[in-house]
Amino acid sequence: MIEVQGLSKRFGDNQVLTDISAVFEQGKVNQIIGMSGSGKSVLTKCMVGLHRPEEGRVLYNGRSFHDMNDEEKRGIRQEIGMLFQSSALFDSLTVLANVMFPLKMFARGSEEEMRERARFCLDRVNIVDKDDLFPSQISGGMQKRVGIARAIAMEPKYLFCDEPNSGLDPQTAILIDDLIKELTEEYNTTTIVVTHDMNSVMETGENIIFIHQGRKWWQGSRQELLNSDNTELNEFIYAGELMREVKRARDAGR
Repeated sequence: MIEVQGLSKRFGDNQVLTDISAVFEQGKVNQIIGMSGSGKSVLTKCMVGLHRPEEGRVLYNGRSFHDMNDEEKRGIRQEIGMLFQSSALFDSLTVLANVMFPLKMFARGSEEEMRERARFCLDRVNIVDKDDLFPSQISGGMQKRVGIARAIAMEPKYLFCDEPNSGLDPQTAILIDDLIKELTEEYNTTTIVVTHDMNSVMETGENIIFIHQGRKWWQGSRQELLNSDNTELNEFIYAGELMREVKRARDAGR
């Protein structure tokens, strides 16, 4: 479990986050949604220690991250897996070497043990016989799956996914959603997904947090989301569908 308590962050005179408190539950896909510029990414960067908040705390199973010394923070970071929006694979490393990268940084074991673990993770995300290929030689969907394999290589307690469906076709996006949900249940991780994809929210979101203008505006389940009377939340949820309806109407009139 990760708990955020009264977190605020600003850059100069720009107040990006204001007094955010939320609980991200273990064994669930916790989703952070909101418009571009609402503060979602800054919130997650504060949670993993890339930004230090001016106020508030982030607790990892009761341990205050920002009050830790460097060695303690390193220990927490070893428990975190991250899937970046662009996959962020190293172009100069093979698929297998990309997955082995965090193992070489943090794990203790022989080269062969690391290879076995990396191959196990690749097999878990249905990537086979691609060990020696480079990222440019595989599809975008495969790159995301390799990114997930790398993220779970250290058997993380906490899994952060930034726009995992970005740039993917709908069918591949569903596969990635299903994989994240399966891994969350299998490893009992605290999974945090930042997304704009409402299909993903409705399929896999179990604990949903809506950020609006740097504040936590709403939090609840998928069913509560559908029945919410929160004006800003509904505008965000249905804006995409409204635009699709407008486009369909225009196309029909041509």
